[in-house]
Amino acid sequence: MSIVHTTVDGIRVVTLRGEIDHAVKDMLSEALLSCDGAAPLRTVADLSGVTFMDSSGSNVAVHQAASDDQGWVRIAGAQESVLRLLEIVGLDEVIGCHPAVDQALTA
Repeated sequence: MSIVHTTVDGIRVVTLRGEIDHAVKDMLSEALLSCDGAAPLRTVADLSGVTFMDSSGSNVAVHQAASDDQGWVRIAGAQESVLRLLEIVGLDEVIGCHPAVDQALTA
C-alpha cells in the first residue's frame, strides 16, 4: 500500500495505491487522520489506484465519516470492483463517491 497526502484549497487529499485489506486497515486509518491524530474537517480519499478492497477498508471509511461531524469525507476514483463493494455495504449512501478527485473537491 502506498499513501500520499496533499492539500488542495484547504482540502486534504489522501491518494491510496494497492490493496486495502485487514493487513493494512490500521495504516489506512492513520492515513485518514491529520498529523495531530484528529480527523481533518474535509478529506478526499483518492482510490483510483486501489485494485482491491475488502470490508476492512469500508469499515475504516465508515468510522472516519462517523467521527467527523463538522466536515466531510468523500471518495474519488474508485475502480469498478471497489465501487461495487462500497455499494454492497451501503457506504456510498454515507460517503459521497465521485468519479474523479476534481469532482469530489467541488461537490
